[in-house]
Amino acid sequence: TLSNGMQVGVLRPHLGVGFTCGDEECFEFFKDVINPIVQGWHGFDPATQTHKPDLDYDKVVFSAEQQKTFEDYVKSTRIRAARNISGFSLPAGSSKEDRLAVEEVLKAAFGMLPDNLKGTYFPLGELQGAQEEELQAGGFLFQKPGPMQLLGAAGAGRDWPSGRGIFHNPEKTVLCWCNEEDQCRIIAMENGGDVKGVFTRFCQLSNAIKEAAEGTGKKLMEHPNLGFLGTCPSNLGTGLRASVMIVLPELNQDPHKLEEICEGFDLQPRGSSGEHSAAVGAKWDISNKQRIGFSEVELVQKMIDGVTKLITLEQKMHAESGGAAAKALAEAASKL
Repeated sequence: TLSNGMQVGVLRPHLGVGFTCGDEECFEFFKDVINPIVQGWHGFDPATQTHKPDLDYDKVVFSAEQQKTFEDYVKSTRIRAARNISGFSLPAGSSKEDRLAVEEVLKAAFGMLPDNLKGTYFPLGELQGAQEEELQAGGFLFQKPGPMQLLGAAGAGRDWPSGRGIFHNPEKTVLCWCNEEDQCRIIAMENGGDVKGVFTRFCQLSNAIKEAAEGTGKKLMEHPNLGFLGTCPSNLGTGLRASVMIVLPELNQDPHKLEEICEGFDLQPRGSSGEHSAAVGAKWDISNKQRIGFSEVELVQKMIDGVTKLITLEQKMHAESGGAAAKALAEAASKL
């Protein structure tokens, strides 16, 4: 209902865009609410514009020199996106039965992945305590949303942990989350700054999940104007978030200025532990802000180009200050 959709905006007006979708039909039934949100957040008009997908990773320009520079500053790279299966409710509006049905479809799809993406699915309720702690410590696993968080307020935490789980390969460079914010969140990640390598694996995973879902007689939620559909209107279109965890001691001295600079590059800075968190050790999570109106290739390229400019600015400030911020950071770390 409209009441369910706007619940998160009423209870937690400072989080997100103030609206979540409970199923695929919401995008038609509540388009008078959702379309202005999409236009305001993404600068994209669903009534007149068409989404343009592009998962050809060979088009991304990322030179050997850029990669070498990234390796000096970037601690890890992650590219993720939401994928949802048509015919089932989205997590904020899902019943326990629907959630379990989605889990079965995804388990079948995971079993059909090609050899280079193969892994194991772990139901959340069957994880041992040590397993869960290890996965969460490494940033691989999601947690139950609390009542003060967007997903908790939206109702996506019901019947926890039933129907939730994580799929990953042995190296944990390919992951899928089942029934968190969306039915399936696909993730490619690794330590270091090889953005193109991570994007290549992401594209392979995205295509494989789509083919595997179709192999089970299902299809993904896709719309000609809105692209891939998901729970939050901020994650439509590509649904893609390409991010790097990067240490920026000089720029970290003025977080508000860093936010302004990132805004100019269509980037979104977050703290070390996600939105609304501090940048511990000057480590920032920098990602593309837009999700729709640009293809996957274009968004990853915008992130690479923007982060390259941030690094250049960081280097310039470091030279001008004699590395004062980095020295202070190192000194503080040595006292811990």
